[in-house]
Amino acid sequence: MAGDGQTAVLDTAWAQIPHSPQATAGIGSFTRSRVERIISLAAGLGSVIVGLQAFVTALGSTDERPGWHEALMIAVFGSLAVMILACLIGRGVRLAAGGFALIYVLALIAWPIATAGVPPPSLEEPWIWLPLNLATLAAVLAFPFPLQIVWTAVTPVLFGIVRLVQVGFVQEYWLVVGLDVSFTLILGGVILTLGWLFRSMAVNVDETRARAVASYAKAAAADAAEQERVSVAALMHDSVLAALIAAERASTPRERTLAATMAREALTRLANTEQDAHEGTDEPWDAATLAVEIADAASELGVDVDVQRDLDPQSAPIPGRVARALTLAATQAVANALQHAGGAGLGVAVTAVGGRVRVEVHDAGEGFDLDAVPDDRLGIRASIVARVAAVGGKADLETGPHGTVVRLDWQERLT
Repeated sequence: MAGDGQTAVLDTAWAQIPHSPQATAGIGSFTRSRVERIISLAAGLGSVIVGLQAFVTALGSTDERPGWHEALMIAVFGSLAVMILACLIGRGVRLAAGGFALIYVLALIAWPIATAGVPPPSLEEPWIWLPLNLATLAAVLAFPFPLQIVWTAVTPVLFGIVRLVQVGFVQEYWLVVGLDVSFTLILGGVILTLGWLFRSMAVNVDETRARAVASYAKAAAADAAEQERVSVAALMHDSVLAALIAAERASTPRERTLAATMAREALTRLANTEQDAHEGTDEPWDAATLAVEIADAASELGVDVDVQRDLDPQSAPIPGRVARALTLAATQAVANALQHAGGAGLGVAVTAVGGRVRVEVHDAGEGFDLDAVPDDRLGIRASIVARVAAVGGKADLETGPHGTVVRLDWQERLT
């Protein structure tokens, strides 16, 4: 059925989602952390290419005064190397990138002093210009978004000012410097925009994912509470009613002792509900064992039932929780037949073929109107229908003037 398939898909998906507070602590930054890693890797690889180009150009530079060239190269390329390493290994990226962005700006401020009195060799850009957009990239990696905007806008303008100071504001440099500043502003804006776009998308994905997990967790909690309510209600109904029936029908000392034992067992099961929510292990049963357990349960209610068997020797084993649910539901159907039909025409049949199991309980009573049963009566709704449905089975009831038939079906699902 389509509904069963959808439920199975949801159960599979839910099983893969961590539910503990420790496991879900990072659930709101799942995509963001990966996007940050991708950005840092791309930044590191791009910085290697641009950094090598700038380093080779800087080796032959004659713009600076003696002593300044080596100091500026060590400061700029040393901090750049640290940033590249941090990006590639994914550790300390923000600290290393922020350090490079700040050191580069300080190097720009020091540039007019380093080049004072040295005539520029040509109109070409000095090597200090080449890593300029790497400083913008570093700001995107390290700083909050408002500061990224400031760094992207101010750093190129600062370069333009110090370059003009270096050349003494000679008019022929104005166009070249203006183009350089414009180019770096545009490229910096692209870098800034891409970083903002990818991070915004990641945040939206994480928020949507967190809401979906929270919604599903709420639904799962509600479902668990409902299953617990049905389980406890069914347990109370089964145990108490069975003890009362046994007490009512007891006419010998042995039967009275049995009724007292059943009452004590009912109280014990109620006391241990939380510790034994699943009522035993899930070790498989065969269909013959199921038939025997139903017969024994009926015997405890004070009636001997000859359970009819139609069992395929090749039929698949039944999971323990399913077998127990079928046994308890059949027992409840027998108890209903004893209470409301006096046990007239009571019979039980168990059929197992392939991966399908059917348990049928019938009586020859007067029947009843199922729709007229009050909502607070749990013998059918909780102890039979809901109990079987909880293990993936189905319960059908047919009732009329000639009696009642309860059919419990369970089909093994192929994976």
